Amino acid sequence: MRLHPRVRPGFPYLAGGPLLIAHRGGAKLAPENTMLAFRRAIDWWHADILELDVQPTRDGEVVVFHDPVVDRTTERTGAISALSLKEIRELDGGYRFTPDGGKTFPFRGRGVGISTLAEVLAEFPGGRINIEIKDGRAQERVWESVRESKAFDRVLFAAGSAKNRSRLNGYPVPVSGGKEELRLFVGQLAVGLSIYTPGVDAFQIPDNWEGREVASPRLFEAARKRNIAVHVWTIDEETDMPRLLDWGADGIVTDRPDRLARLLHRRLGRPLPPGPGEGPIEPFLEPLLSDY
Repeated sequence: MRLHPRVRPGFPYLAGGPLLIAHRGGAKLAPENTMLAFRRAIDWWHADILELDVQPTRDGEVVVFHDPVVDRTTERTGAISALSLKEIRELDGGYRFTPDGGKTFPFRGRGVGISTLAEVLAEFPGGRINIEIKDGRAQERVWESVRESKAFDRVLFAAGSAKNRSRLNGYPVPVSGGKEELRLFVGQLAVGLSIYTPGVDAFQIPDNWEGREVASPRLFEAARKRNIAVHVWTIDEETDMPRLLDWGADGIVTDRPDRLARLLHRRLGRPLPPGPGEGPIEPFLEPLLSDY
């Protein structure tokens, strides 16, 4: 296992590793993609990177939100792109978060809101941010927010479609590859070839996909030779994390940053995270609520 950080030339964002990447801020510990989740991921679990998603609003702003509709996480329904920023400000971002399968909803009515990307960049001026652009219409405003925040050296752009990703070419920030590049890269390894080098700076991959292994020591090694970082998502079980670290993952994307933080403390000697100790999620909630 690699014990020392590896610096990637040109992009400080990708330096070091293995990186703790808090998926939507740690979506199993706090309402996803909210300022509350992001703050706890950094303060409690020493997250190296905050992973978030962005969507466009009706009036041209970009908010931190995963789904194209607001149904799953808020009290309302409908497309987020049909709402103005003012209307989105009125939504309860913690409305549907439940730690116990729907028995309780401890963040309802607690003032957990939905933020703009610019607000998150301003709130964490030294933090690294993984920005997944869910809708190509958001791209121009995303770049404006990054430029206005002078955050060039601490963001990575991820875009699921090749069309959206092609629009990012030329921006002076790292960009992750998508399904098309990954399929070609893994395919050549499967037949013993090593001729294709995708024009990306990182891969963000599942451990398995539809029953097939994606992450493997062979893939990590091939990517390393091409100076491509590999981050694996979404890994929440403590039984999976050590294996991926041993294989050489540059980062692990997780909804349980508490578990990964403690593992990195035990295995690599990183500072002990100050968040609540091991156990079920419920004990985390009271201190979260008490000072929010």
